[in-house]
Amino acid sequence: MTAATTVSRPERSHFRWTVCALLFFATTINYIDRQVLSILAKTLETQIGWDSIQYGYITSAFQAAYAVGLLAAGRWMDRMGTRKGYALAITIWSLAAMAHAAAVSAFTFGIARALLGLGEAANFPACIKTVAEWFPKKERAFATGIFNSGANIGAVVVPVTVPWLASAYGWQSAFVATGAVGFVWLIFWLALYRKPEEHPQISKQELALIQSDPPDRAASYPWAPLLPKRQTWAFAVGKALTDPIWWFYLFWLPKYLQETFGLSLTQAIWPLFVLYNITSIGSVGGGYISSALMHRGWELNRARKTAMLICALCVVPVIYAPYSKNLWVVVGLVGLALAAHQGWSANLFTTTSDMFPRSAVGSVVGIGGTAGAAASVILQIATGYIVELTHSYLPLFLLGGCAYLIALGIFQVLAPTLAPAELD
Repeated sequence: MTAATTVSRPERSHFRWTVCALLFFATTINYIDRQVLSILAKTLETQIGWDSIQYGYITSAFQAAYAVGLLAAGRWMDRMGTRKGYALAITIWSLAAMAHAAAVSAFTFGIARALLGLGEAANFPACIKTVAEWFPKKERAFATGIFNSGANIGAVVVPVTVPWLASAYGWQSAFVATGAVGFVWLIFWLALYRKPEEHPQISKQELALIQSDPPDRAASYPWAPLLPKRQTWAFAVGKALTDPIWWFYLFWLPKYLQETFGLSLTQAIWPLFVLYNITSIGSVGGGYISSALMHRGWELNRARKTAMLICALCVVPVIYAPYSKNLWVVVGLVGLALAAHQGWSANLFTTTSDMFPRSAVGSVVGIGGTAGAAASVILQIATGYIVELTHSYLPLFLLGGCAYLIALGIFQVLAPTLAPAELD
């Protein structure tokens, strides 16, 4: 409060949306860096020499490191603060992304992926914590949907730029160029970001809106009181059941389209471009649904769960995808599933700030994210064996179509009312 009264402020402002834009661009860069490999997977399979099982291990190296990184990153963000913590994280992952250019075997690619996973693990704990600090509860799902849509934009940018870079300057250039973009974002982050009460560009009116929810009763929380809570496990189970589906699409879909429909690297550009643009709608739309329902007077629990149910139902039709012989039918079905995942994810992430104080959000997101990443390690390895031994993706699409409804059912059992966790 002392800092808030000593800062000279403008009469009106909406600076929280500038902060949201910074989170959006960071998430875009995050997904550009992790997506480059999946676009080049078929090319590198020929040039470096690996099979689907080895590729499964390469992608699982990212997931395993991501799981470990999430455990540390959530706690790290709660202790260090988002300004310094986020800056260090993007520095680490940008250097790791560029290091892929020096890889010469499946093993060295696995090392580069692991380093990338460690750095990128901090993105979502940092973003969710920043949203909790800068937005009141009624705006958080929408803000989360906006920054989370950066994942889709990143996925759109990669198929448009990476094939051109790889063909014109070699595949190594794609990793170097995309990794370097993170340092541009870092300049803007350090120049623009401060805590709301310390920031000179937000008005008293906007600061009052940001601080309109009851204040936290503790500056930070250790893990001990968080782990036994049903609310923590509701979020963790939701992540463990649905995150692996997202990662399957992210790392295997370009390869699936090329193998199933005989597409070259350049021919896959437009299907992937259309597919990931469809996904962008779901991220913002899913977050908007619950926020709009709350503005209409719906209570928080009903609004969040309704939005999550709509998204879970929209995933189900993807079960038909492996039966279709039409490329654009598959693009439409998978695009709908990915859009629904992003809408689901926007609301699931927001439940952490619904159920926990701001000072615990980073740790809870880290715990849940670790559960999701650990489950993804298993699915990535299993996918490699399934594809290599059966030459079929059918079991994976069946799992993807059912996972969200199962996750929502368990979430409802563990957190039926989204009641705040009793920590103090």
